[in-house]
Amino acid sequence: MRSSELVVPVRMSRVAVIAPAGRRRAALVALADAGVVELQGTLPAAEGEPIEALRRVEQRAPTPTPAAARLLAAPPDLEQLERDGERDLLAGEVELRRRADLARTHGTFTALLGWTPTEQLPELQDRLEQAGAVAVELPRPAWADPPTLYRPTRIARPFRPLVTTYGVTPYADIDPTPFAAVSFVLMFGMMFGDVGHGLVLAALGLLLRRGRPAFLAPFRRIWPLPVAAGIAAAVFGLLYGEAFGPTGLVPRLWLNPVDRPVPLLVAALAVGAALLTTSYAYGIVNRWREGGPVRALLSQTGVAGLGVLVGAALGGLGWYVDEPLALWIGAATAGAAAGLLALGFLLAAGGGGAGVTEATVELVDAVIRIGSNLLSFTRLAAFGLMHAALGAVVLDATSALWGGPIGVTVAAIVFVTGNAIAFSLELLVTGVQALRLEFYELFSRIFVSAGHTFSPWSVPVVSAKEES
Repeated sequence: MRSSELVVPVRMSRVAVIAPAGRRRAALVALADAGVVELQGTLPAAEGEPIEALRRVEQRAPTPTPAAARLLAAPPDLEQLERDGERDLLAGEVELRRRADLARTHGTFTALLGWTPTEQLPELQDRLEQAGAVAVELPRPAWADPPTLYRPTRIARPFRPLVTTYGVTPYADIDPTPFAAVSFVLMFGMMFGDVGHGLVLAALGLLLRRGRPAFLAPFRRIWPLPVAAGIAAAVFGLLYGEAFGPTGLVPRLWLNPVDRPVPLLVAALAVGAALLTTSYAYGIVNRWREGGPVRALLSQTGVAGLGVLVGAALGGLGWYVDEPLALWIGAATAGAAAGLLALGFLLAAGGGGAGVTEATVELVDAVIRIGSNLLSFTRLAAFGLMHAALGAVVLDATSALWGGPIGVTVAAIVFVTGNAIAFSLELLVTGVQALRLEFYELFSRIFVSAGHTFSPWSVPVVSAKEES
């Protein structure tokens, strides 16, 4: 697999499935058996004899779950299926009739429109030819947005829910899953920095891999996420010198968050600036793929927005270290980028007095939001500080109770219980905050619209011999 296939969706082809009117059912059965075509159009409500027969069967022997649809290769006798109580075959006929209603008929021929992976087109054509039909590849119209399908790679699969929880990546965009995985793990680790708590979380992730506890078994496939987040938290725990709080069990490689919050705050802003810059890089590529170089240049999620961020960051750094050259270069960069933003807003507004007013308001709003988005990353320091402070409180309470057999026992209970409570609360809060930063600060630059997932029609097809 080429590396580009990890971030670029599977190429889609728009096809017309054409068949003589008398072969429409055979063509639909071939499509259902292939399971590689997403048919276009809104499915109509089920009606006709198949759904009526299915309802009568279900009334005679009601079941809590709907029947899993199957199709007979040859046209069935609906009355015989009803007498035999074949709920699954009747359900398959219901779904086939609904798809048949999507067909467009011209003279003696019928056609269905849909999307299929380009690489699947030759095999699909072979299947349809055996059914007396044909698949014709059509040009993609400008208004048509193909469905999105990514290859199920083992590396990306556990982390893809970080993106799909926000929305489906548009077909024209590149997949931000690798960036989402790295950024989430980094931000989580910085806020949850503790060697002991991190290793506990990683161990829970390994238990999840084994399907334990049982009620979490449906989430088994995402086990690498808590393992990676736990390891990141343990790394930051070494930097902070935290292991179930400031116990001294591990050396401090960097700083104590409680004693030195300002350097931690500066580091959080630096991490935020790096992550925002990366998200802008994704945004520039996506805007180019969506609308060409002009859109990539003038969009607030493109080059213009990145220029405002970089210019403001450089100017702020120049002011902080008292370097006039950096200050002036940053101000000039931010000013030029703001001009590009204003031009983009003005073109979108259509010009005129009303357009100038709208563009001005949009420009002010965009600049303020860029600054507020960067400041949002201060929560990386704030929650890292809070985590360390909670650990210190638990350790202080334990130390105060320590002494004598009863005191040691009570102190041990307080230490274990306090760490369990701190672990649970911080795990929830830190996870939510990391997701919030992903969604509002990072993904808002990567995406400007949502796509839809490729959903091919697929129904198992059986012969009458197999059914008997």
